[in-house]
Amino acid sequence: MSSHNASELPILCSSGQLLLQPLWDRVRAREALTQSPLFAVLFSITTYVGFCLPFVVLDVLCPWVPALRRYKIHPDFSPTARQLLPCLGQTLYQHVVFVLPLTLLHWARGPAPWPREAPELLQLARHVVGCLLLFDAEFFAWHVLHHKVPWLYRTFHKMHHQNAASFALATQYMSAWELFSLGFFDMVNVTLLQCHPLTVLVFHVLNIWLSVEDHSGYDFPWSTHRLVPFGWYGGVRHHDLHHSQFNCNFAPYFTHWDKLLGTLRSAHAK
Repeated sequence: MSSHNASELPILCSSGQLLLQPLWDRVRAREALTQSPLFAVLFSITTYVGFCLPFVVLDVLCPWVPALRRYKIHPDFSPTARQLLPCLGQTLYQHVVFVLPLTLLHWARGPAPWPREAPELLQLARHVVGCLLLFDAEFFAWHVLHHKVPWLYRTFHKMHHQNAASFALATQYMSAWELFSLGFFDMVNVTLLQCHPLTVLVFHVLNIWLSVEDHSGYDFPWSTHRLVPFGWYGGVRHHDLHHSQFNCNFAPYFTHWDKLLGTLRSAHAK
């Protein structure tokens, strides 16, 4: 065995990277796409719309399939086309007008070379959880501030609360400032933790899914808050209560910050 191969094999085996290496090799094989200045926008939009579409289909079927109504938080509410289309249009508009130019500016600096090795599975999991916890704390502070200061609420956050009963496509119905803030938190966190590019992709997919699920209006037996023990995770009913009462449950995902500041309200005590 050559000295080059002998040095590579222990690195891969000792770090557990072999579990993720095939996936990372497939991602790197599409480098022409992933290094494109359009990739970030296309990835964000397709992931978001792809997660929203199943819930849109459920909303269409719900009036005709009574079994679905048992899982719907507001059984008598179904979003209309006049509610769905502006939400979808706002998402597309903001990604083209705001996200794309910022992506082009970042790309113009020169894309960073991607490592050949995949991250270790446990390292990926630690970084994803770390990014979620940091994002949860950052948005909690942002959210409380934009509810407590009337000018900030009216100018930047009120748009997101225009739909009293939330639905999936309303997840990103927000002002440009709010969208920029969320993107800034994401970028800071993955940079601070020095996340591997594959970890960044996994975090973005999970973050988008959790946001859509929180606004979906459906509480299934497999919903995330039912899988995380000890009431650590709020979930869809937790966030729906924020949309209906405004003064509670400010954290997007976890419950510890609302507990500490006394703003946690149980959905079961609604």
